[in-house]
Amino acid sequence: MSAGVPMTSTVPDALELLESDHEALRQLFRDYEVLAANRAAEARRKSLAEQICLELTIHAKLEDELFYPAAREATRAGELMDRAEVEHATLSDLVGQILAMDAHEDLYDAKVLVLGEYARHHFMEERDAVFPRLRASGLDLLRLGQRLALRRGELQAVPEALREELLASAIA
Repeated sequence: MSAGVPMTSTVPDALELLESDHEALRQLFRDYEVLAANRAAEARRKSLAEQICLELTIHAKLEDELFYPAAREATRAGELMDRAEVEHATLSDLVGQILAMDAHEDLYDAKVLVLGEYARHHFMEERDAVFPRLRASGLDLLRLGQRLALRRGELQAVPEALREELLASAIA
């Protein structure tokens, strides 16, 4: 056992953890689509959009810092990881734009909805192209899952710092 997350069969492996994130984010985007279609109050849309942006940012940081480097090394799938990094940059740019806006502004809903489309496409590529290669690679996915869970806890402890970082990058 290591410090932090104990090794048990109840701890998800890295792919299970990331797929769980994907499903939670897909649900948040579906919820936003309903709010936008029903022209819900700006405060409700803004609050949900900010939650989406924070959750997506935490997920992307986990992948960028821990998952992609391990996947790149284990699979030698440089082109897949390169595409994933470019997709993350696009998602991050949209997140920054959304966080810098108010819900009443032109294109606000459109940007959140397009973010959802990009994110779903990215999740599908990971599930269909990256995850199978990793399952076959022999990488210790349980240990990686533990590291991801530990890092998630650290990132969730400072959500305001992530928001400020994203806003700064959107303005730059």
